[in-house]
Amino acid sequence: MDLNLREAIMHNVANNTKEQLEHTIEDAIQRGEEKYLPGLGVLFEAIWTHANEQQKDMMLTTLEQAVKQ
Repeated sequence: MDLNLREAIMHNVANNTKEQLEHTIEDAIQRGEEKYLPGLGVLFEAIWTHANEQQKDMMLTTLEQAVKQ
């Protein structure tokens, strides 16, 4: 069985509403368990690949500030 983690994660959330996606992200962050990091990474990858340059710049500015805290 060939398991593609990216495809599996995207398949699991493909029909989620904005609210469900938010809950998934918030829940994973609140739990703080490392097993959720790959899923969050896949979701961030989806955001990044669909963002325009202005949105990417805003995310990078936010990230830069967050990692300095």
